[in-house]
Amino acid sequence: MDFIIYGLLEVFQPINFILMSIGVFAGIVFGAIPGLTATLAISLLIPFTFGMPPVPALVLLLGIYCGGIYGGSITAILIRAPGTPAAAATVLDGYPLAQKGLGGEAVGVATIGSGIGGLISALIMIFLSPQISKFALEFSAPEYFALAIFGLSVIFSISDNVIKGMMTGLLGLLLATVGMDPIMPLPRFTFGNLQLMTGLPLLPAVIGLFALAEVFRMAEEIELLDKTAAAINRIVPELRVFIDMIPLFIKSSLIGTFIGALPGAGANIAAFVSYNEAKRSSKNPEKFGTGCYEGVAASETANNAVTGGALIPMLTLGIPGDAVTAVLLSALTIQGYQPGPLLFRDNMDIVYPIFACMILANIIMVIMGLCGAKFVARIAMVDKAYLMPSIAIFAIVGAFAASGNIFDIWVTLFFGVLGYVLGKLKFDVSPIALSIILGPLAETSLRKSLVFSKGDPSILVTRPISAVLLALSVLSVVTTLIKQNRARKKMLAK
Repeated sequence: MDFIIYGLLEVFQPINFILMSIGVFAGIVFGAIPGLTATLAISLLIPFTFGMPPVPALVLLLGIYCGGIYGGSITAILIRAPGTPAAAATVLDGYPLAQKGLGGEAVGVATIGSGIGGLISALIMIFLSPQISKFALEFSAPEYFALAIFGLSVIFSISDNVIKGMMTGLLGLLLATVGMDPIMPLPRFTFGNLQLMTGLPLLPAVIGLFALAEVFRMAEEIELLDKTAAAINRIVPELRVFIDMIPLFIKSSLIGTFIGALPGAGANIAAFVSYNEAKRSSKNPEKFGTGCYEGVAASETANNAVTGGALIPMLTLGIPGDAVTAVLLSALTIQGYQPGPLLFRDNMDIVYPIFACMILANIIMVIMGLCGAKFVARIAMVDKAYLMPSIAIFAIVGAFAASGNIFDIWVTLFFGVLGYVLGKLKFDVSPIALSIILGPLAETSLRKSLVFSKGDPSILVTRPISAVLLALSVLSVVTTLIKQNRARKKMLAK
């Protein structure tokens, strides 16, 4: 308790508090602009922290981390342009809510859910770091494969037509194989193009599928659009909505924290897994994808809960949980600290300011998000004739800014056209994004598992954790198909 009080006193020092607030604001802005992720923001600012004392430098970077993950939800909800890959799941229900004139409330739900997820994960990080890290070390290739399959089972949940969902999911898995073979040094489907050797870039693909495809759709229907939009009356939905979602907030926070603690998993996987679980356990699963608060809350709570979870292996084992914590690990090393067990023995004076910062940064993020949401939500009120070219420019610039590579613009255009054509044919494009995210993890983990077992596939079901995850995947698919069949029969009966 003395160290926790010490950490809070350190963070409440005026300079530290101001830097943390600036970091949260900067993270929200970077996260909201497609292509400018929290990883990029932290990478750009690390050189400016070299001459700063450790605590001010770290609270600035951690503030960016918390704000950056949340910021991606804003444009995902309002203009169908996920600011980060982690916000791709938020599009599924966030954008339909905005189309209904509930964009402000959707942003409010995302803000509060993000804050709750971040706070719960920070508390878990403080009190259970060593235990979770030991459990995370039990994950090897079979467990990661099972986790990827569990995430891919979302395809059955987010697709109204299971056959079409499987087709687009398989197309996504095929696209995920482009580039160098993860085991053997051989190129696949590159057609002699050196730009494809590293595979199709994720962020341009997501921006193209959701944002640019939506621009093409709006261009086609621009004359048919209703120019009168309802006024945004409120940001925060009624209290009973949040009371009903308390179990969902807690469950999604636990999912996000756990997946965040797995090295290499990341917020995008957590968001889709949480979304799938929320839909699977919902009393009204048919509402998901049509614009429901639960879908937004599940994905946003989970992807922000990753922040605390990803710090657990970084601080206790020196293993980064995701790309952002890999950059934070280098920042901590530059400041002269070596993450790992010795950090908790010798440098508690730096550990507890980190803990305190993660709590306060999430509180500041909620305040900033709710205060600014009413103004940001007005994006949804802009006339589509003006909004459409702005989104297109945002998408192109965001795709280019991610790497500074012109080729990424062509990737965005390709996926934009692909998403538009599939939309016209009544195919859901979400399974493609999900497969591109999880496909490499599934393939690499499966092949490593078979190498370890000398070709024996039973390794996937003889290890307890992987067996449980695979069983949950099957259960998720079966229950989803049963619910969809019942819903179809009710519609036919009517």
